[in-house]
Amino acid sequence: MKRRLLAGPIALLIGSALAVVPAVQAQAGRAAEPYTLWYDEPAPDTNEGWETRSLPIGNGAMGAAVFGGVRAERLQFNDKTLWTGGPGVPDYTYGNWDTPRPGALEAIRERIWKEGGISPNDVLAALGLKSDTPRHRRFGAYQSFGDVRLAFPDLPEQAGDYRRRLDLARGVAGVSFTAGGVRHTREYFASAPAGVVVARLAADRPGGVAFTAKIAVPANRSATATAGNGRITVKGALTSNQMAYEAQLQVLTQGGTRTDNPDGTVTVIGADSAVLILGTGTDYAADYPTYKGEDPHAKLTARVDAAARKGYARLLAAHRADHAALFDRVRLDLGGSLPEIPTDDLLAGYGTDPAADRALERLFYQYGRYLLIASSRPGSLPANLQGVWNLHEAPPWQSDYHLNINLQMNYWPAEMTNLAELARPLHDYVDGLREPGRVTAKQMYGADGWVAHHASNIFGHTGAWDHPAYFFPESGAWLSLQLYDHYRFTLDERFLKRTAYPIMKETARFWLDFLQTDPRDGKLVSIPSRSPEIGPSTAGAAMSQQILWHLFTDLREAAQQMDDGRQAAAAADVLAKLDPGLRIGKWGQLQEWKEDIDDPAETHRHVSHLFSVHPGRQVSPRTTPELADAAKVSLNARTDAGTGWSKAWKINFWARLLDGDRAHKLLRDQLQTSTLANLWDTHPPFQIDGNFGATSGMTEMLLQSHLGAIDLLPALPAAWPAGRVDGLRARGAHTIGLTWAAGRLSEVRVTSERGGAVKLRNDAFRGGIRITTGHGRPVAHTMEGDIVTFRARPGGDYRIVVTAPR
Repeated sequence: MKRRLLAGPIALLIGSALAVVPAVQAQAGRAAEPYTLWYDEPAPDTNEGWETRSLPIGNGAMGAAVFGGVRAERLQFNDKTLWTGGPGVPDYTYGNWDTPRPGALEAIRERIWKEGGISPNDVLAALGLKSDTPRHRRFGAYQSFGDVRLAFPDLPEQAGDYRRRLDLARGVAGVSFTAGGVRHTREYFASAPAGVVVARLAADRPGGVAFTAKIAVPANRSATATAGNGRITVKGALTSNQMAYEAQLQVLTQGGTRTDNPDGTVTVIGADSAVLILGTGTDYAADYPTYKGEDPHAKLTARVDAAARKGYARLLAAHRADHAALFDRVRLDLGGSLPEIPTDDLLAGYGTDPAADRALERLFYQYGRYLLIASSRPGSLPANLQGVWNLHEAPPWQSDYHLNINLQMNYWPAEMTNLAELARPLHDYVDGLREPGRVTAKQMYGADGWVAHHASNIFGHTGAWDHPAYFFPESGAWLSLQLYDHYRFTLDERFLKRTAYPIMKETARFWLDFLQTDPRDGKLVSIPSRSPEIGPSTAGAAMSQQILWHLFTDLREAAQQMDDGRQAAAAADVLAKLDPGLRIGKWGQLQEWKEDIDDPAETHRHVSHLFSVHPGRQVSPRTTPELADAAKVSLNARTDAGTGWSKAWKINFWARLLDGDRAHKLLRDQLQTSTLANLWDTHPPFQIDGNFGATSGMTEMLLQSHLGAIDLLPALPAAWPAGRVDGLRARGAHTIGLTWAAGRLSEVRVTSERGGAVKLRNDAFRGGIRITTGHGRPVAHTMEGDIVTFRARPGGDYRIVVTAPR
């Protein structure tokens, strides 16, 4: 087995007992599959091997990580409902006060008015919050469900022609190698239609498959294991909160013998092939306040039974069709092709071969879409800090839902990369926070409406987290904005009426009570407020005010859509009094606080006061050039350094600031310093939001629609002189395709789902264009500067060709 160091910050020391003969040296000139990650060695069976080398599969509710060992395979698996903490733990308070503290908020505000800014620790102390281990235990953490362990005692120590792969387009992982003259192949996928994880083990010699299978679970729970009729069942309850869990693994064989063992394992000898079907369940239910449902056994058994009856071929066909219906919506070509070298070597060499670099960037882009497909499906919980994949009993940051950017970033690519329905778990989650959030709003602040703070779990934790860096009641407002943006992309009136608009109104009710008039200028401000994870607690921090400007602006627009004149007028009244959170400071920066106290030497990874650049729409070179220039000053001061998610956000910032080369430079930095060998983003450690944020940022470089007109190639870098993309989505329910060459747009393809006026922006239009329908008929249009406008019919297809160079 070859030994190598990872590209990026983590060195991988391989100590696996498996000896694998390296594959035949690949020919660098031979093209590889464009959407496949592959490796010529297994992932080491260690925590570090899981994080940096395992290959993820998932169906939204379940996830699994493939290690690819030869004599000992490991399939580590997860179910997003398996959590410690919550109502099953004594004294769980949903993050609210253990006892009321009347007058605490007023006292904090009085100090801030007098002193200008106070320590965040003082805010928490006044609210009766402090960091303590029991409280963290009550909050809980996302858990590893366990491991499927497969032992192949008949295989030799060495295997040749080894390859481990993940095909993003098919949603299938695989392992293949030759041992003792027999070719062994293993395939793994997580089926959303069947709700199970499936594996197939085969050999090209009859009777060549022999193994023993077991399910191993962590020690922080009770567990009983049984085997009957080829099915392993492991069940018990978490020690923390007595959450019931169960996993079932059905082993099906073709040929050979299958034996159920007394220790709850299953042994297969002399089979031609074997199929494994894995299902999981818990007694969790998204139902406040108990979050407790029925025992999982009956439904889980029915699900695994149904999958077993279908058989492998039908399961695979249904999975491939389901996966392709999502993945194939977007095609991207930036030029170049993948050389036939392992993905870790490709990543290590990034920056040395432009053709390979463009292909790796395309792979990385689609990997972000793949991870969202695998970790967020309707009916499941939303993707968490690690998507759906977690190895640990005590994962980093509880592998929870951080609401001060990270959960939001997970869903930035959903709408624009044509995966809108995958945001439904986010919408349902936000809706589910309202009931506990009403209690928090009333108890902590004496306010109506609902509120959520910086972090939450699957048990309705809406109260303030007991850490000075994390006081952030604006979380609920930010989440509400994301729901309204779903409407702007889809124009789904039913969603607006039933989901987004009611949530936005209730969010605004809280802020109507929370906002205070600044005696210095009469403006409404959030107090206390803070720029996330940095600086003092103050009045009217820029990010807080910008989020609230967007909330009430969107609410006014939504109210007009709902013909709710009273609500529209109320939102307009707030906007007239609201401090917008936009000021240019003494060194030319966009201020982070209302007071001009920004430190030009500060390089903190959060640049939250640029919210109105991205994901907001208040600041742009096209509409507010002076504010956009100030945002650039702030970004330059913070530098391009940062953790993985921070670099990803900066890609989006620079794309919105129309600087494609700087955005691409951040993408390059992320690949070179914040990406692991399996292409997972690293904070460090592994944190999935950087993957999603990078895919979003690359899309913003190609297409923007937040200012009304659809901006085509607004931040195209010199590194992408020619290319083609199809299937991107723009606000207004339009699907867009683009072709460009020599850095210049040449063709646009538009499918307008709802019809109406279509506005497209690109400087190449000034040289002349021709617009035709899908049937080749000319379409009338108007030109104003670099914007072309035409009317589309619902479902209509249109082609815009640039006719003359400029």
